[in-house]
Amino acid sequence: MFGIGELTILLLVIVAVLAVKRLPDLVRSAGKAARILKSEKRALKDEGKSEGEGGGPFPSAPRVIRGETTERDTTP
Repeated sequence: MFGIGELTILLLVIVAVLAVKRLPDLVRSAGKAARILKSEKRALKDEGKSEGEGGGPFPSAPRVIRGETTERDTTP
């Protein structure tokens, strides 16, 4: 029978052999994801500066969203 160490090495070899075919696609998709995240971060930063909110991604004052109001139940 195999021990944990042998099974781990065998599993790593199998994953490496199967991943060789898909490695370029995986790297390409990781690069696309990194570029998207970078552009979204830049857009958030630019949006904050253009609105005069101190340059951060979060507004300094709470945003008010108009909608239906409800009464609070104040009874204990």
